[in-house]
Parts: sequence; structure tokens; C-alpha cells
Amino acid sequence: MKTKNIRSFRKVLKAARWIMIHFAWLFVALAWLGRRLGWMKYLNPARYMKILDWYIIKKFIGTYFYSIALIISISIVFDINENLAKFTQYHAPLKAIVVDYYMNFVPYFANLFSPLFVFIAVIFFTSKLAGNSEVISMLAAGVSFKRLMRPYMISAAIISVMTFFLGAYVIPKGTIIRQNFETMYKNKKKNTSAENVQLQVGKGVIAYIQHYDNNLKKGYGFCLDKFEDKKLVSHMTASEIQYDTISDSKYHWKARNWRIRQLKGMRETITSGSVKDTTIMMEPTDLVFSKGQQETFTSPQLKDYISKQIDRGSGNVVQYEVEYHKRIATSFASFILTTIGLSLSSRKRKGGMGMYLGIGLALSFTYIMLQTVSSTFAINADTPPMLAAWIPNIIFTVVAYFCYRKAPN
Repeated sequence: MKTKNIRSFRKVLKAARWIMIHFAWLFVALAWLGRRLGWMKYLNPARYMKILDWYIIKKFIGTYFYSIALIISISIVFDINENLAKFTQYHAPLKAIVVDYYMNFVPYFANLFSPLFVFIAVIFFTSKLAGNSEVISMLAAGVSFKRLMRPYMISAAIISVMTFFLGAYVIPKGTIIRQNFETMYKNKKKNTSAENVQLQVGKGVIAYIQHYDNNLKKGYGFCLDKFEDKKLVSHMTASEIQYDTISDSKYHWKARNWRIRQLKGMRETITSGSVKDTTIMMEPTDLVFSKGQQETFTSPQLKDYISKQIDRGSGNVVQYEVEYHKRIATSFASFILTTIGLSLSSRKRKGGMGMYLGIGLALSFTYIMLQTVSSTFAINADTPPMLAAWIPNIIFTVVAYFCYRKAPN
């Protein structure tokens, strides 16, 4: 027994010695590397941050989240008051209301009105700084207005990155859960069928479905035509076509009561059968479009979907393109509205911050209204989707430039 303990102790001692030797070499290597790469300390952003910068950034970010918490709390109270009768009528479980609906409603609402919260945050705390003569003291100490903008722009960059990441990758997944809850317990309406659907599913391949039921994942009156050099070479018909939900392939369908005509020159070959497994480059999401469906796609999914639909010759992609570009444009709005808010509220004026908050709310709601109007132009007036998404930013960039020129220096 003692011999066994001695052997175990020797193994532990040997392992400890090995670790000490190799870790010692590791520390020596790191110390040498640190001396050789001493210049990298100049790449550390914190090296260029002063106490004033940290002070403004904390104020900005703190006020931003405070305004979100305050306004969203009020919005939730109004939303509960409005929908309580429907929740009771359709027997919505409390867990589903809290987790599926409101836990996904809050980030969606906060991201949607992020420009409003940015503007309110900037005007609110900058007006307090100006009212306490802190801005005047900074300018009198030789801090230029351009230098004063640095922490504001850093804060705007943090908010922009967060807004884009949430809108592009996180919120769409929660929107699916929220919309399913609304369909089940709130609106009781969902587009579950489509009539006379025609789309290009491949190069020279056109599919047609007379009626499609998304609940059953089944189509009726199906045709599939293949063309080569603008000549019909194959014509397939089926009374029913069923999407295979358990297949590894997302393009697997089963055709029932099918018939295929193969055309080659003057010859024609006809084959038929009861059930046929086939691969058709289309999915149920390509056949049925529901309101707000573009909000359920992440940005990479949106990009792939738009590309696929354009290749198929589908014209029903404008709202998807607007949504894709709007997510990018909205993230840049933080810089524009921060510049306007700082330029307006950095002067000390009589009347306090009430006037500034009023101007801020008016401009923020104008920006949000322009987003809605420009999206409508893209869908109904053939405005390029990218231009429509950026129209509010272009207009407010001009406003920001004039406000910046009038700001105190």
C-alpha cells in the first residue's frame, strides 16, 4: 500500500515539475514577445480615452437604456390593456404571454424605435450638461466641438453595432415565435393558401400550381414545363403534389397521378404513374407569402431568398429588399441623429430641456414616418429599394450638416 502511495506521489511530483518547467518557458516567451511588441500598446483604444470621454459615454449609454426601459414599460402597459380581452377569449397561457410574446415584443419594439431612443438620450443628458454650464466649461477649456463629438460618436458606434446585430440575426428568430403567438391567441388570421402560383424553379423550368394548401403542404393542379432553346421538351402534370417534410432534401416532393410527355423532334413519349418521388427546386415558403414574413428572415437568409427569387423571375421581392437595406440604413441613423441632437442641445438656453425634448421627439417621429413612407414608395411607386431605405438618412444627413455648422465652437 505504501509502495503504491509513493508511486502516485512520484507521478504527481513529476507532472508538477513538467508543468513548472514548461510554464516557466511560456512566461519567458510571453515576456520576450511583450518587449518586442511594445508598440502594440499604441493600438489600444483606451489609451486615447480621457476621463471626459468615459464620463460622456457612460451618460449616453445609461440614458439610452433608461429611456428604452421607461418607454417600453409604458408601451407594455398599453398593449396589455388593449389585448387582455383577446388573451382571455382565446385562453392564452400566462407563460406563453410572457415568454413567447412579450419577451420577443420588447427587443423588436426597442430596435424598431432605436433612432427615437438615441435622440432622446442625447438631448436629455446633453441639455442637462449645458444647463449645468458643463459644455461651456469644456469649450472654454479649449475642447473643440469636434473633439467633444468623439465620445458621442463612439457611443453611437456601439449602439449601431448592437442595433444591426440584433436586427439582422437575433430579432428575426424571436419574431417567428411572436407571430405564431399572435396567430394563435391574438389575430387568428394567417395566410395558409395560394392560388394560381407560377414560378421559375430552374433555368428553363417553369412550375405552376392551381391551388396550394400550406397547412397540408399539398398542391393541386400541378404542371412542370421544361424548355430548351425556347422549345418545350417536357411537360409534366399531376393531380396532387405533396411536400416531403421528413426528407433530408428541402426540395423533395411526391407527385400523385402524374403524367410526363417527353418531346424530341417529331417524336413524343408519354409515361404515367400513381406516385413519383421528384426533386423540384421550390419550398413552401416560395408559394405562400404572409404579412411581415420578411421580418422573420435573418439578413443572410434575406439575401439568399432575394437572390433565389430574382433568379426565378419572381417580382414579389421588393418588400424583402427594402427590409434588407433598411436594417443597414437604420444602424447608421445613430450617427446622424446623435450629431443633430448634440448640435441642438449643446447651447444653454432659457426654458430648460423641454423645448429640446419636443424638437427631438418631432424629428425622431419624422424620421420613423419617412422610413414608412419611403418603404411604401418602393413597393407601390417603383422606387429602387436601396434608395427608398436610405432616403430618411440622406434627408437627415443634410439636416445634421446644417445643425453642425450652427453648433457652438
